[in-house]
Amino acid sequence: MIDDERGRIDYDEGGEGPTIVLVPGSCSTGAAWRPIVAQWQGGFRCVTTSLLGYGGTTERRTPQDSDIAREAEIVETVIRQAARPVHLVGHSFGGLVALAVALRKRVALRSLVIVEAPAAELLRHAGQHEDYRAFRTMTDAYFEAFGAGDSAAIETMIDFYGGAGTFAAWPPRVRRYAIETTAVNILDWASAYGFELTPAALAKVDAPALVLWGAISHPSVQRANALLSRYIPNASGIPIAGAAHFMTSTHAPDVAGVIAQHVARMEPAHRPMVDA
Repeated sequence: MIDDERGRIDYDEGGEGPTIVLVPGSCSTGAAWRPIVAQWQGGFRCVTTSLLGYGGTTERRTPQDSDIAREAEIVETVIRQAARPVHLVGHSFGGLVALAVALRKRVALRSLVIVEAPAAELLRHAGQHEDYRAFRTMTDAYFEAFGAGDSAAIETMIDFYGGAGTFAAWPPRVRRYAIETTAVNILDWASAYGFELTPAALAKVDAPALVLWGAISHPSVQRANALLSRYIPNASGIPIAGAAHFMTSTHAPDVAGVIAQHVARMEPAHRPMVDA
């Protein structure tokens, strides 16, 4: 745990080797990365955290100030605490926050990995209006249901990403945490929609980048991430076969292997074991 002057920030680390900072998505904590970290068998120094309002990380946004910069600030604090060059990896909303860190350029990154970020605003700026409307239609229905008192309204968002029945199939404790943190997730969407992602902005990313998305994810999510890989210089994009949004748990060996290969290209002397 980091005791920052603006509130506590989750921090944990383990393993040896090149440092990878792992940023989870909404309704998650650093524990969400355990399936991936386990695949690496201690071959990387893995640093995990939680975004604002999740785990032990203190919320510092308000409905009047939901700027994604508030999220980027805490990840930058984590990177400084790690005190080594880092490979920054973010899943879902954490991927969007990782991208904000890369664009702010206040900390040095060895590389950037984005795992299916909700880059809806890029769709709008790239003229992909039908795909952008898919995001907006989903969140409009979700927010309206929550405002009307539906405590499980977040199911709409989870099933948009994972497919019908995803939320219902989750373990009860996971569903409970998502429901308990719905108000935080709505702030996350305000941060995401307020993040002006244009092709011109992405052209300023100078870290070598890898963008992953699920090959059976929602088509609009796939399109947004394919565009990220197109507009970020020195980026490659890889669809994970058979996977949807929650691939860090459902397809951990595949995701861990691709990330390990990416880091190895940046760190040619390092070839970690990856659990088969």
